[in-house]
Amino acid sequence: MKLTVRNTHRDLAYFFLGLIIAFSFSGIFLNHRQKINPRRYKAEIKDFSLSPIVKDSINEATVAGITKSQQVDDEFRRFNVIEKNLHITYSNHEIDFDILSGKGSIVTYKTIPLLGQMTKLHQDTSNWWIYYSDIFGIAMLTIAFTGMFIEKGKNSFRSRGWKLALIGIIFPLIFLFLLS
Repeated sequence: MKLTVRNTHRDLAYFFLGLIIAFSFSGIFLNHRQKINPRRYKAEIKDFSLSPIVKDSINEATVAGITKSQQVDDEFRRFNVIEKNLHITYSNHEIDFDILSGKGSIVTYKTIPLLGQMTKLHQDTSNWWIYYSDIFGIAMLTIAFTGMFIEKGKNSFRSRGWKLALIGIIFPLIFLFLLS
């Protein structure tokens, strides 16, 4: 195979096709994670009742007791009390408890298979993934630059492509600087 701009562009695009698709889908879902978060969607809500608790007596031991009584086997993260509501956060659960009435609910979160793992690609910071992402970034730049030289004639980058590329650069800059 001869090393040409067209062959380089095509082969890099083929090689990184899976990652391009994964980043595209996961990026879209991350943009809208307030509505649907593939790594943390509500799978189950269970109501429960306990005895009311005095606000000043709430501490980590109290939270551990609630955790044990409700059989939440998950990594504890934090808790806070705002007015009459105790909110306990775990890795994959949340407990909301009204300390005056004794009524509460446990929300269990799950990950949407495949889509949840794809969104993790945007947030992973392990060394091997950082290097692979750097290679991917360089490949995307190569695909972008080689794509400028594939077409010849009236639809070439020199004739018309540079205008579209300029608009494509200006459009996100408008959002970045003027609308934020």
